[in-house]
Amino acid sequence: MEAQKVEGLTLEIVRLEGRTPVLFFEIPATRADSTQTVLMYGHLDKQPEFSGWRNDLGPWTPKYIDGKLYGRGSADDGYAVYASIAAVQALKAQNVPHPRIVGLIETCEESGSYDLLPYVNALRERLGEVALVVCLDSGAGNYDQLWLTTSLRGNAAGVLKVEILTEGVHSGDASGLVPSSFRIMRQVLDRLEDSKTGRLLPQSFHCEIPADRLLQAEATAKILGDEIYKRFPWAHYDCEGSSIFALPTTTDPVEALLNRTWRPTLSVTGAEGFPALQDAGNVLRPYTAFKLSLRFPPLIDASAAVQELKALLEDNAPYQAKVTFESSGGATGWNAPSTVPWFENALNDASQSFFGAPCGTIGQGGTIPLMSMLSKGFPKAQMMVCGVLGPKSNAHGPNEFLNVPYAKSSLRPWRM
Repeated sequence: MEAQKVEGLTLEIVRLEGRTPVLFFEIPATRADSTQTVLMYGHLDKQPEFSGWRNDLGPWTPKYIDGKLYGRGSADDGYAVYASIAAVQALKAQNVPHPRIVGLIETCEESGSYDLLPYVNALRERLGEVALVVCLDSGAGNYDQLWLTTSLRGNAAGVLKVEILTEGVHSGDASGLVPSSFRIMRQVLDRLEDSKTGRLLPQSFHCEIPADRLLQAEATAKILGDEIYKRFPWAHYDCEGSSIFALPTTTDPVEALLNRTWRPTLSVTGAEGFPALQDAGNVLRPYTAFKLSLRFPPLIDASAAVQELKALLEDNAPYQAKVTFESSGGATGWNAPSTVPWFENALNDASQSFFGAPCGTIGQGGTIPLMSMLSKGFPKAQMMVCGVLGPKSNAHGPNEFLNVPYAKSSLRPWRM
């Protein structure tokens, strides 16, 4: 999409010293007496390249197959810039007056948006009075209607390391006397998580789920049903001719929605201290290290969660082992402000026009640090958080795709 085709658009790359750059664009208002601003957000950085792509696909080889554009970052978040510009172009083509529009496209979102707040502060006067934020970095419950994201979980990540020896020793000589660093790791994690159910044990990582979010979850569960959990690539095996699939934590659609949006969850996303299987011998390893990702509800403060997590994991280590948790940062989640009538009507009108169904509402399990920052900076703004990360689009993983027909319909503009 050529930016010069949008009348009045100015574009620049803003660089603060020692920070990753941002792309900033501005389009003047065409609506008479308009004093407010629409902010369009996206990001350019991508997740690292992952193995596991299909043989006919690859992260660096875009392919369009059956309405899906495959490639690394195609749905997270490569489309945000051109979708924003295309929406403005469509407004102009229809001669629809619009308020002032600015775009803020960052380049460190996948690392936690640690540079974003300094840019928001530096550009605050240029951003103006933001009345509507359009964040194209979220997901959809299905490809049959427009979806508004109503909440995002927070995140705390870091590396938990358990050291018991200075070097590996023969397991026949030491096992039974030297405790396994992996067993100590299990004991430490048992302080945090019930391994049978996955429930996080500290009550401070939980919060009361707002009544309106419970009602929305019930409504969304009726729309999506068992597709809430069936959309994942479950492992399966053949048992006497019948395919047996792995099971989710719950098959209740409402509980499934709440588990991935309003309840804390621990994931181990990496490990160190283990030799490859073909290289493993009868050696008791000196240490075990896990990379942890703790997702917590939108109303939990990230800084407090990180501090409590570190203390919980490090204090009173079993066998006086050396246990350390090195945090890589945290991000507070986000709960959307109440939707005002004009905004709700615009969403439903747009969804009915292009899909023949009303706009759906859904919480997301991921984190977009910008939203918490912008809600604090612009407390009166409405938040249009949406995106094309629908079923099986697989952001942050192999075979990621953009559902092009859905993107064309869901990202068309509505009257602002």
